Amino acid sequence: MISLSTGLEDSEKVTVAFLVAVGAAESGRPTLMFLTKEAVRLAVDGVAVAVACDGCPSLTDLMKRYEAAGGRYYVCPICLNAKRLDQAPLLDTAEAQGTVPMWAWIGDEGATTFSY
Repeated sequence: MISLSTGLEDSEKVTVAFLVAVGAAESGRPTLMFLTKEAVRLAVDGVAVAVACDGCPSLTDLMKRYEAAGGRYYVCPICLNAKRLDQAPLLDTAEAQGTVPMWAWIGDEGATTFSY
């Protein structure tokens, strides 16, 4: 489970979070990204377009790899509402879900978590 609160204002941090998520998903681990604060914008179709640095993979490519490997997004509904994005079209692999569904996804066995 990767918790990401940063958006394109810090594309390097977002890239690192996605590299971790891609690594987990492509290794066959069930992987969920919980997007909050500015990161909720990344789940809006067409927004996540950036290259953080020379030699860095594009965010678009990382997201495609993550989604192809079965990665999913839970997008904080409170944050969507606060940013007036509650009616915005989300990615097919994203859904507005809060902390209770996130904990249900984690389950009783626990999970490895990363926070960015």
